[in-house]
Amino acid sequence: METELITEFKKHSIYRLEEGLRMLKKALSFVDQEQFWKIPYKKGMSLGNQLLHAQGNMRQYILSSLGKEPDLRHRDREFVYSPEIDKSQLLSELEATVKASIQCIENTTEAEFLKIRKVQAFTFSGLGAVLHAVEHFSYHVGQTAFWVKSMTAQQLGFYEGVDLNEKNESNAD
Repeated sequence: METELITEFKKHSIYRLEEGLRMLKKALSFVDQEQFWKIPYKKGMSLGNQLLHAQGNMRQYILSSLGKEPDLRHRDREFVYSPEIDKSQLLSELEATVKASIQCIENTTEAEFLKIRKVQAFTFSGLGAVLHAVEHFSYHVGQTAFWVKSMTAQQLGFYEGVDLNEKNESNAD
């Protein structure tokens, strides 16, 4: 039986991954294949490279680390300009990776979350590995949103219909 804290950690990690994927899909709906691979500035990353990199990181930190899949990541390839890769194909592959990562998080035991492991050149607990992967994914979702907004001069409407000015309820006991 897992603790309430682990249940909450799983729930919110999964929520952030699902939200990031939703936002990426929405943002990328505003760009075509050419824009998807456009380099924003010298030594910058295209949107396509953002997705390749986010996917590689998630596979290494969640699926390989927690899910015990082989670590087949070739990080340097994630930064290679690859306009022959179709935007929809890459988005589908990322979506499959996010779904597999969510399944892995759901199936991870408390003991595995607490187990210390080496990922890349770093040492983390399973909790730390998931926290890193979720934070890293969110970071690249934000970069993608910024680049799409800059390129298209569009508001992306991530929270259309949601009142973001609503105040928090008082939690005073």
